[in-house]
Amino acid sequence: MAARIDLTLDCDDAQLLAAFWKTALGYVDEPPPAPFATRAEWIAHYEPEDDGAEDDGAWLCDPDGIGPRLSILKVPEPKTAKNRLHIDIRVPVRGGPEERWAAIRAEAERLVDAGGRVLTEVDGHHVVMADPEGNEFCVAAG
Repeated sequence: MAARIDLTLDCDDAQLLAAFWKTALGYVDEPPPAPFATRAEWIAHYEPEDDGAEDDGAWLCDPDGIGPRLSILKVPEPKTAKNRLHIDIRVPVRGGPEERWAAIRAEAERLVDAGGRVLTEVDGHHVVMADPEGNEFCVAAG
């Protein structure tokens, strides 16, 4: 059996990135693990002396249970270099190259409206973007 993976993004503002990635991926907040009723209760179980720790992380999941879980965790260090691993957002499209490119560019524009920014367009193939904290990702045809 193949291993399942989770993805983790280190960040400065977990709630800002959670909002962006929920919009980008269509993900939702992941419920806390059993037997905990809330994330705050779960965090208090592991870090009882930590105040405000709930805002220091966000846990997202694919509502259909297909995509990997995404953990977004606040860290003290700033981002200093290009990602060595990045997310590719695949846009489901049909049609020829012009329709695919139009769909990719439309998705990139939607993500700019959500707080991302375009870094590079590789004409006709994909758009390299950054989330609100500069983490690179690509938008391409699915």
